[in-house]
Amino acid sequence: MTLESSKTLGGVGAILVAVGNFVPFLGLIGIILVLIALKGLAEVYNERGIFQNALYAFIFGLIGIAAAIVLFLSMFATGFFMGMTPTPPTPPTETSLLGFIVSIIGVLIVVFIFFVLEAVFYRKSFTLVAEKSGEKMFNTAGTLLLIGVILVIIFIGAII
Repeated sequence: MTLESSKTLGGVGAILVAVGNFVPFLGLIGIILVLIALKGLAEVYNERGIFQNALYAFIFGLIGIAAAIVLFLSMFATGFFMGMTPTPPTPPTETSLLGFIVSIIGVLIVVFIFFVLEAVFYRKSFTLVAEKSGEKMFNTAGTLLLIGVILVIIFIGAII
């Protein structure tokens, strides 16, 4: 893969990631294109770490999303089946509401940890690209990505 084709794939992928906020599957396609572009850059600059770190980041992101889905579904399924008793239902109490809130916070913490790991590995990948290419904007992009993920916890904290 040439440098020009990697640039093109990376640019198109970045645009699709941005549009992916509105159309989810385009975001996934965009991330895959960026991953392919980083593979090409790793070959051009002869630096395996560029692609390896990006691949680890991608995997951590997938694990974070899968963990969120599984944990939320199991949490709601458990609550649903617990409500199916032969006795008449009772109104929710403060204790059951507190357990629900603690469960949601636990799920968010697990997902947050995986997304921070994802951002750390993307930052490592972008830092290597910046070192090899001399384009310091990759370093800035990796740092902003990491800061953005960490600031998500502040937004969630502000809601609670």
